Amino acid sequence: MKYTKYSRYAPNAADDVDMQDLMNRLSDFFLQSGYDSPYGVYEMDTHRSEQQYLDELREAILRALQEGDLIPQELMDKMLENPDLSQNQELRDLIDQILERMQEEGLITQQQNARVTQPPSETPGGQIGREQPPMEARFEVTDKALDFLGFKALKDLLASLGKSSFGRHDTRDLATGVESGGASKAYEFGDTLNMDISGTLFNAVQRNGASTPIEIDYPDLMVHQCEYQSSCATVLLLDCSHSMILYGEDRFTPAKRVALALSHLIRTQYPGDSLHCVLFHDSAEEIPLGKLARVQVGPYYTNTREGLRLAQRILARQKKDMRQIVMITDGKPSALTLEDGRIYKNAFGLDPLVVTETIEEVAKCKRAGILINTFMLARDYSLVQFVQKITELCRGKAYFTTPYTLGQYLLMDYVDRKTRQIH
Repeated sequence: MKYTKYSRYAPNAADDVDMQDLMNRLSDFFLQSGYDSPYGVYEMDTHRSEQQYLDELREAILRALQEGDLIPQELMDKMLENPDLSQNQELRDLIDQILERMQEEGLITQQQNARVTQPPSETPGGQIGREQPPMEARFEVTDKALDFLGFKALKDLLASLGKSSFGRHDTRDLATGVESGGASKAYEFGDTLNMDISGTLFNAVQRNGASTPIEIDYPDLMVHQCEYQSSCATVLLLDCSHSMILYGEDRFTPAKRVALALSHLIRTQYPGDSLHCVLFHDSAEEIPLGKLARVQVGPYYTNTREGLRLAQRILARQKKDMRQIVMITDGKPSALTLEDGRIYKNAFGLDPLVVTETIEEVAKCKRAGILINTFMLARDYSLVQFVQKITELCRGKAYFTTPYTLGQYLLMDYVDRKTRQIH
């Protein structure tokens, strides 16, 4: 015989935590760019172990609990009597339960690093296997979490602009589609078969008279027209050279927030558009947007030409009406990849060789019909001079902005410029 046993309900503080509020408070941690690194250098900081990362994540959750009303205040006061996680087991258990909830809701994922088998060591008494290192938990931000961070960044940016939403890139041309936006037209082969029933029947009756059954022939077919909506392929070219976190200011984290916001905007409002992200430093490489959260600044120099070359190769594969490069930088070009693969570097002033080769790459973009819009996070005279040459050559735009206004300028440009260009 089956029995059901009841016990007193013991509420779990971790269950009361609002995950969206928590993720919002942890966004700075997940999008860190190396600005808070004790080394200030990307290459040295990459040796940080996953256990260190996990400890930092626990500390970030603790700070979020302290700053907001995520759990009952009386419980928080009790746990914070000893805020040292290494000594307060109750507080550590609470944070571990929150981590479990984040995994269950698909905000972070945990992967166990495989344990490496160590060869046995020789001792006078024989062979003794070495002590195995503990397995380390590797936490990664999931696509769901990045989607939320992108939505939150986009919402904040649009709120500051006084806009609630953006539409698609409408033009003054008409095409056949599902949403009617203009007068109907006679059907032609290849049109979307969004039938104008009344117009089709009217043509059939006018041709054959008011008799039944109504005979419909090919010339009678009428279809609705909608506004032709253009598509755009965008490469976001992010400068991640060392200067992006120098001079007492983190410029790379706001750039990553804008990338996530732009990605969310394109996916939700412009499904026909595409967005790719390219980092340029000593060299350049394309990264998936899902990997953007954990990217940090480095290496040191600014190889703008290599970034433009990679962006062109990406856009050459895109069959879109418009193709553009959005470049975010805070420094003049200071590196160049030579024909033999070596990297030529000169951080002092505007090197004639580097500038000449970079401008030539801009000219290739112009010949390929690719527009370049530049967002400058600094007002250095040499950078301004270089960017002016770019805008004059490719007829793009240059924006003098700050990390705080970058998103506003970029989103407004993305929505407004293409409509005016098509018209």
